[in-house]
Formats: sequence, C-alpha cells, structure tokens
Amino acid sequence: MSDPIVLYDIPLNANGTAWSPHTWRTRYTLNYKNLAYRTVWVPYTSIEPTSKRLAARPTSLWPDDAPRYTLPAIFDPSTNTPIADSIAIARYLDAQYPHTPRVIPEGTEGFHEAFLVALDAVTSPALRNLAMPASLVRIDDEAAKAKYKRDREWQVGGAMEEWAPEGSEKRVGLWRELEAGLAKVAKWYEAGEDKDRKFLMGDDPVMADFVVAGRLMWLKVVLGEEHEEWKAVETWHEGRWAKLLKDLEVYAEVKV
Repeated sequence: MSDPIVLYDIPLNANGTAWSPHTWRTRYTLNYKNLAYRTVWVPYTSIEPTSKRLAARPTSLWPDDAPRYTLPAIFDPSTNTPIADSIAIARYLDAQYPHTPRVIPEGTEGFHEAFLVALDAVTSPALRNLAMPASLVRIDDEAAKAKYKRDREWQVGGAMEEWAPEGSEKRVGLWRELEAGLAKVAKWYEAGEDKDRKFLMGDDPVMADFVVAGRLMWLKVVLGEEHEEWKAVETWHEGRWAKLLKDLEVYAEVKV
C-alpha cells in the first residue's frame, strides 16, 4: 500500500485550524474523492522555502514580477509528483485517479475557468477587504502575522486596518456589496429547470462548488461561527450558503 498524498496547508493558529479558501478547495476535493491523504501544516513564513524544497512551481507573480509560491500544494508519493494551485491539483487528481468522482467533469474545463473569473468579479474586493483583516487578527504567530500583513498590503494597497474598520460605514458598504455579489451567484445555482438541485450541476458537487464553499469557510473561520456578521451571511438568499456548507460538511474533515 502506497503512502498517502500529502496536503500542504497554512495553519491559522497553533491548533492547526484550516482557513485558507484555496486550500479548502483541495481538502474538499481529496475528501470527495476518498483519497488517502494527510495534512502537513506550513507556517505562512515557510511557504516559499517549502515549495522550493518540494519542487512545486510558483503559481503567480508578485507586483515586482518575482515568482510567487502559494499553497495548497500536494505531493503524491505514488508518482513522486508535487503540484501547487488548487485547480491544477484537481486536474491532476482527476487524471491520475480516474476511478474516483471527477471534480472537473469532462467538457467543463472551460466552464470552470470562466467561473473563477466571474466569481472574482462579483465577490471581490468586498470579500478580500473583509476577510483579510479578520484573518490577520486570528493568526497567532507574530512572524506570520507580520508577513501576511506586509504581503497583502503590497498587493492591495493601503493599511489593512483601514480596509473595513469595525463599526464604519465603509464596512457596512462592503457587506452590502458582498451580499449583492452572492445574490448573483445564487441565481447561477437557480438557473435552468432543476432549481432544487443541491449544487451547480446537480446533486453531486464539482470544483466550482468547492470554490464557493472555500470562500464561505474562510469567512466563517476567521470571523467565528457565532459572529453576528457571519450569522447574517447564513440567512442570505434564503439560507443558501449555510445549506451549501451543510451539504458539503461530509467532505470537510481535516485529516492530519
């Protein structure tokens, strides 16, 4: 029996809490496919050296055009293969393990590429400007906190403390913007004749569902499930987002 796949994830705190919307996509994927894996926690400050050690390729560029290394990444010992980026990981797992359910069904590759662009257009920057400062508060490693703040401010601009201050009209406006954006996403789920389906393509989830759920999990974890702002999100659009997370709960196990 081969060793399990290794999922490299970023801990929010010393308890190893999963929070990144991108790594959640891959966790959902691995659990849905019922593939044996284990999680290795990589501090935010160690993402680049860990990726280089694995020989996982950079996934994008920083504003100065330097290569940017990100998680999730996996290492599959059965093929001695490292891969970074949740979509690339999904494609690899679909191809390498064809006996498992596909998360990017054949013929939907273009749909998934377009979905990522469309989802970004209707939910960012509101989600980013709300969730990133909340993430910063919850990160309990001081070196990781400092680097996360520096990196995100470099990408976005301005001091993170000014993006969505508690009690401000600016914050209220961002929540309204996010609700309006998710209202558009809710209509995608309702499109067509089968309006009662659980997921975008029917009763079985696909990667696009994991992308949406990953963003919701990010908010839920960094705000806290009892936080009034998260409680409000759970009521939006007739409770669609709370139901989506509930329907995917069976695939949300954090295996360490």
